[in-house]
Amino acid sequence: MKEIVTVTGPIAPEELGFCQCHEHIAMSKGKSWYLNPALRIDDMAKSLEEVRRYKSCGGDSFIDAQPCGCNRMAEELRKLSVKSGVHIIASTGFHKLCFYPDSHWIHSISEAELEKVFVRELTTGMYTDADCTYPSVQSSVKAGIIKTAYDTEELSPRYKKLFRAAASASLRTERIIMIHVEQDTNPILLQDFLLNLGMQPENLMFCHMDRACRDIRTHKDILKKGSYLEFDTIGRFKYHSDEHEIQIIQSLVDIGYATQLLYSLDTTSDRLMSYNPDAIGLNYILTKFNASLKSSGISEDIIHMLSVENPARILTQ
Repeated sequence: MKEIVTVTGPIAPEELGFCQCHEHIAMSKGKSWYLNPALRIDDMAKSLEEVRRYKSCGGDSFIDAQPCGCNRMAEELRKLSVKSGVHIIASTGFHKLCFYPDSHWIHSISEAELEKVFVRELTTGMYTDADCTYPSVQSSVKAGIIKTAYDTEELSPRYKKLFRAAASASLRTERIIMIHVEQDTNPILLQDFLLNLGMQPENLMFCHMDRACRDIRTHKDILKKGSYLEFDTIGRFKYHSDEHEIQIIQSLVDIGYATQLLYSLDTTSDRLMSYNPDAIGLNYILTKFNASLKSSGISEDIIHMLSVENPARILTQ
């Protein structure tokens, strides 16, 4: 049976509905907070308010992209989903290594053991003690995807180990790999690396390329091989305007890649209305951006494809 794994259990693809494919709604205080205080989202009353507002505006689902051992809050994600009625897809995997303390187990674990951690989180339940110690305590809440990060080291030996473990776990469980793409990297090299490990291109989601890769030819090259691009520089005006974002989307839709595009906001506490009253909020796409897409000539059918059909297709295994 084809299904999507959420924090409250599997759902059928048609239950997913409107889905933003890269968000953050529950993150405890950790090293990432020391690097950027906005990377702490741990007031669950505020988070619940945010998710309920999203639901009231038409949001049905979203992916929480915080991975294993990096201040992810697995049980809180389940509670938020139950209380709000929004489907949440959680992540195993790894983030940029700068977000982990030097003593963290992820720096020393073997590739085989790392693969086992990812597989267990996808098939049995996510670990709740992995931020500071080697993972040993599991919840019953399963991850639904594998989050990874392509940093400026690109395919250094330690990142190759991480990506090989992620690819092996994906091949064993048939769950997709989401890829954080850092600025000033070449994601084509990573795509080729993963394809050579046996990954199918349609099981790879490259994120942030609307701000990380200015050359639209790189977007086209990734899409040409069959992978998905997830755009989330929406309402992030320090990078570029929404008008520029729409131009990127329109240019790729016009040449036939509408079925491989996804969108989201990549929220931090600074960008969630319940944490910051001046923020755009998790519902920004539903209340503002979709209207801008329509005004620019992008049809309702294409918007439905980006927000409902494409997420259901890539998440269903």
